Amino acid sequence: MKVIFLNTSERTGGAAVAAGRLRHALNRMGVQVDLLVREDTWLNRFRFYWERLVIFLCNHFNRKNLFTVSIANTGKDVSHHPLVKDADIIHLHWINQGFLSLKDIRALVKLGKPIVWTMHDMWPATGICHHARNCEKFRSRCETCPFLESKRRDISTTVFSNKQSIYTDANITFVGCSQWLAERVKQSHLLYGKQVIAIPNPIDVNIYHPVSQEQARGMLGLPSKTKLLLFGALNVTDKRKGIDYLVEALKKLGNTECELVVMGQVKEDIQNLFSMPMHAMGYLTDDFKIAALYNAVDVFATSSLEENLPNMIMESLSCGTPCVGFRVGGIPEMIDHKQNGYLANYKDADDLAAGIQWVLEYSDKEALSKACVEKVKRCYSEEVVAGQYKALYEKLLDHAK
Repeated sequence: MKVIFLNTSERTGGAAVAAGRLRHALNRMGVQVDLLVREDTWLNRFRFYWERLVIFLCNHFNRKNLFTVSIANTGKDVSHHPLVKDADIIHLHWINQGFLSLKDIRALVKLGKPIVWTMHDMWPATGICHHARNCEKFRSRCETCPFLESKRRDISTTVFSNKQSIYTDANITFVGCSQWLAERVKQSHLLYGKQVIAIPNPIDVNIYHPVSQEQARGMLGLPSKTKLLLFGALNVTDKRKGIDYLVEALKKLGNTECELVVMGQVKEDIQNLFSMPMHAMGYLTDDFKIAALYNAVDVFATSSLEENLPNMIMESLSCGTPCVGFRVGGIPEMIDHKQNGYLANYKDADDLAAGIQWVLEYSDKEALSKACVEKVKRCYSEEVVAGQYKALYEKLLDHAK
């Protein structure tokens, strides 16, 4: 069995990390998986900017929501690539920002091979948005897109119609990384009659596992005595990550002796936002160093307002570190309230602060940590997740005979 993974990036972003882990897990299970990503060339950079320019023009020269939507108007035809031609199954992941256009996806469909599309957000099931939030128009037809300054029939309507024409006779199985996402996209008119299932992302528990907190802090140069709270994102000041709610929550912690550790791209002025000492770790790519960081802290907190199945929560739990986050998206599938962390009411900074406080003051740290690890081994280990994908591949190939 030969499978080709298509993803915009090899390393950058949650989808890239998840796809890389799944590829590794499947390879270890005996499934040959190759990877195609967008090359860093001047032409591909042009494609990226061209798509953003068209969105900018369609939004009447307004930069707001410029990266909240994608229109897939440009990309590269990979249907003739040797790895694609040689593959038994084509597995799409996150293919936006100039990697594959709708035309390119149509070319892949015409090959007649089974296609699996792991949805890391809602884009495959909407007109142009990556997360529909409170909008329900994708259930019938996208128009008057709330992310654009547009009239009734706009570019979201055009892209929605183009997707529909591609999907109609396509042999595509759509996979949500969370039960929440799978149930949400099943409501899309685009996916009517299509198979939609849920399979989570995997994690290597041989890398992400508990180690001595003292040892981890010493390795990273973090203080040994104080309590540490970790927050992270690719871009920590991205409004979708809800940093304003985190800032407000930390102010409400009162006299708690705690320091903040931030992982991700940090702007110079972010220090002034927080009322406690901060340690900026930067954007980390080494899995072992990332695992050490989760082990070094007492709690991981996310204030994200849009999530599917966050890798960072999975990584933290796998290292035995409790998590706190809003009750949104796939997060409630990962955090079992007051068992391996705390689920806060959506956009409630007071409850977010209460959750952080609850973890920091919980008396049986060992039991809490054990519950974190057990959840990951039961639901997200490589053997569990890769086994589900392998079974799906085999089923699709049997049907194709």
